[in-house]
Amino acid sequence: MLQINDILYRVGGRVIFDRATVTVHKGERAGLIGRNGSGKSTLLKLITGELALDGGDISLPRTLRVGTIAQEAPSGPTSLIDTVLAADTERAALLAEAEQTTDPARIAEVHERLAAIGADSAPARAARILAGLGFNEAAQQRSCDVLSGGWRMRVALAVLLFTEPDLLLLDEPTNHLDLEAVLWLEGYLKTYPGTLIVVSHDRDLLNGVARRILHLEGDKIVAYNGNYDRFERTRAERLEHQATLRTKQLAERRHIQTFVDRFRYSASKARQAQSRIKALERMEPVTAMIEQRTVAFTFPKPVQLAPPILTLEDASAGYDPGTPVLNNLNLRLDMDDRVALLGANGNGKSTFSRLLAGRLKPLAGRLTKSSKLSVGYFAQDQTDELDLEETPFALMSRTMPDAPPSKVRAHLGRFGFGADHAMLKVGRLSGGEKARLLFALITRDNPQLLLLDEPTNHLDMDARESLIQAINDFEGAVVLVTHDPHVIELTADRLWLVSGGGVKPYDGDMDDYRVQLREERRAERNRNRAGKLDTGANEPARVSRKDQRRANAKARAAVAHLRQAARAAESQVEKLNRKKAKLAARLADPEVYNGSTTKLMALQVEFGEAKAAVAKAEEAWLEALAAVEADGETA
Repeated sequence: MLQINDILYRVGGRVIFDRATVTVHKGERAGLIGRNGSGKSTLLKLITGELALDGGDISLPRTLRVGTIAQEAPSGPTSLIDTVLAADTERAALLAEAEQTTDPARIAEVHERLAAIGADSAPARAARILAGLGFNEAAQQRSCDVLSGGWRMRVALAVLLFTEPDLLLLDEPTNHLDLEAVLWLEGYLKTYPGTLIVVSHDRDLLNGVARRILHLEGDKIVAYNGNYDRFERTRAERLEHQATLRTKQLAERRHIQTFVDRFRYSASKARQAQSRIKALERMEPVTAMIEQRTVAFTFPKPVQLAPPILTLEDASAGYDPGTPVLNNLNLRLDMDDRVALLGANGNGKSTFSRLLAGRLKPLAGRLTKSSKLSVGYFAQDQTDELDLEETPFALMSRTMPDAPPSKVRAHLGRFGFGADHAMLKVGRLSGGEKARLLFALITRDNPQLLLLDEPTNHLDMDARESLIQAINDFEGAVVLVTHDPHVIELTADRLWLVSGGGVKPYDGDMDDYRVQLREERRAERNRNRAGKLDTGANEPARVSRKDQRRANAKARAAVAHLRQAARAAESQVEKLNRKKAKLAARLADPEVYNGSTTKLMALQVEFGEAKAAVAKAEEAWLEALAAVEADGETA
């Protein structure tokens, strides 16, 4: 379907791709990964023709529809639902023609084509996509003009998904989504009918969706079968095998060279020496595969404070005293807390973070802090506020006016900024480097509480692992908002749900939350379906109690095997959850992080596989329950 042949592409003299080749077959779901700056977004632009190759070629079938998110988000007075529906230009043109044409034959052709493309079901499909991305029924009727840039990008994603291109190209689709929308998107992409290439640093998304990983290594594209966890395992084995081959070859070359050096000028051994020289020339060197890892960083050690460091008593928060966003807040934080906030965007997670950071005062009630409490607040939009002409050293020096240059450099060094990087202009830093600079800025006073609002948006996979390590090593409290469930599961030991105008401890883990979201969406669909039923339909004929009992017995017998399957699936879920809990307990042990990195990575991969197995088993269980319900209703 998509054939990339020996492509060459340079940017300002730097080679991005050199004779890179890969094939993506029809119906594949591939994850495109690589370090920041390796060329992932560039490759997508080369596929769409937005950029021109310097060599090689990329071939696609002529009739293939390729789709990617528009660079400019939708705007204007048109409602969200109509904006999405308008993306199907054929449907829109046919509907307009049906209103205007008077030729009976043409009217018949138009309606026949409308039926063929599912025009009647299009509004419902568009509404489901918008709902999955966080727009309720009322929001779908609002115009694009009233939305912020991030929400407009959600509409752009909805438009793309609605058009169902044959080849769907997604570049970091989760960056503007909350956790709830990410979980919905993962489920949607699992059953996408076309071919998919997704650029993402979200491990769970790649594990759940991708069946092939395309890894940008150097200037090549290397394909691995399986999801992200399998890629990591396969690549580690490949690196080990490559290192072994290289060691053996170097030893063999030294042995041959020793023979050549000793007997090159010996009359009796000259022929053998020449033969070995030729063997050396023919020997293809096994290249050393250097595993480049993201610079690790650490949060500074805070001064310990007596618990609690912060309490909320009957507090409310918001921007207008008459309409608070959050009410009846009764919570506390201690130094050892690791809290992740759950809840859809718009429910008040950022408002709650600003309240804890002191950027909002309580509208009512009381917020009590330790007098010595220092707070570090990382907001997702702060990278846009950095002065691009300044250097990290200059920015840090200005925020630490009393610190000598050596202390400023030492603090920057905690976050991977050596002497050279500290003097680069901020505008030349990558997204991940800017995020690390923000971490340095917010921790300059050794805070006891870190508020991290979407800190992973610009971090690649390795940098996210570094962040996980830094959070787990930090000796203060952390309140985290992120759309990456992998980060939540490996750092948070408490979950708070921001919903319905309040913040409450959530009694469950991320797997429970996934199940809850699926059940809520199913219930919402059922309510919508029930609301659209014709309430004026004829009432069913009355039946006798004996006939009713006979019908009930028949219905129970019809679904008996399905109920048995559901019980078996439930048992499997419980078994896998026990295994996952044991692995989570091992990962929670601080000693694990002081040991072998290889063993830690293996344990994390095993945990990821167990988590994926739980999710798969839960889907099977829910499907079995749905089958019981469906057969029970139709029996």
